[in-house]
Amino acid sequence: MTTKRIAMWSGPRNLSTAMMYSFGARSDCRVVDEPFYAAYLHATGIEHPMQQEILAAQSTDGNKVAKSLVSPVSEPVFYQKHMAHHMVDGMPRDWISQVTNVFLIRHPARVLASYAQKREGPSLSDIGFVQQAALFDQAHAPIVIDSADIRDNPEGMLRALCDAIGIDWDAGMLNWPAGGHRDDGVWASHWYNAVHRSTGFAGPEGLLPKLPPEYQDIADAAMPCYTRMAKQKLRI
Repeated sequence: MTTKRIAMWSGPRNLSTAMMYSFGARSDCRVVDEPFYAAYLHATGIEHPMQQEILAAQSTDGNKVAKSLVSPVSEPVFYQKHMAHHMVDGMPRDWISQVTNVFLIRHPARVLASYAQKREGPSLSDIGFVQQAALFDQAHAPIVIDSADIRDNPEGMLRALCDAIGIDWDAGMLNWPAGGHRDDGVWASHWYNAVHRSTGFAGPEGLLPKLPPEYQDIADAAMPCYTRMAKQKLRI
C-alpha cells in the first residue's frame, strides 16, 4: 500500500487545527500535530507558553522528526500539520520532496489579531509568512488553499483540495467530535480552546480587524508573501 503523505504548511492562528481535525475525522487517515515544535524551541531558545512540557513531549532532533514523517505507516493517508516558522536554518528539508505540500494561507491582519490574544509582542518571524513563502518556492507543484474560502464553503473547498491532493472525498471531514483529538500536541490546552468547543468549521469571517500601528506594520510586511501564494490558490 502506498501512503499519501500530506504536509500542510501554515502559520499560527490559521484554521490549521480545524483542518487537522477535519482530516483526522477521515476513516483512512493518521495525523501528527506540529512535529517540529520541540526541535524549533530547542534550536532557537525562543520562549513559548508551556515550553518545558513541549520539550519533554517531543524529540528535539529535527533529523529524527523528519525521518518519522517519511517512514512507513499503516494508514493510506498521513496528514502532517506543520508550522512554517518551525523550519529554521539547520532544520532538515530534504524530506519535503517525498510528500504532497499544501499551503494553508490566511490574511495577515486576521492572523495577527488572533495571535496577539494568545501571545504578546508577535514579530514577522512568529507568524510564518516569510518562511511559508520560502517553502512554497522550494516545493514541487505546491497546492494553496485559503482559510477564508474553506469557511465560506467547507464542502466545496475540501472536495477541491482532496481532488488536488489525489485522495477520495470523505464527507466525514465536515464534522468532528468536540473536545479535541487524541493526537493533539501537549500545548493544546493553551492554544486550542475555541476549536475544542467546535464540531465543524466556523462560518464566514466579517470585515478585516483594525490593528494597532505596530501590528499593522507587521501585517503590511507579510502581505507580499500572502498575495504571491494567493495567486495560486484553489478556486471552485
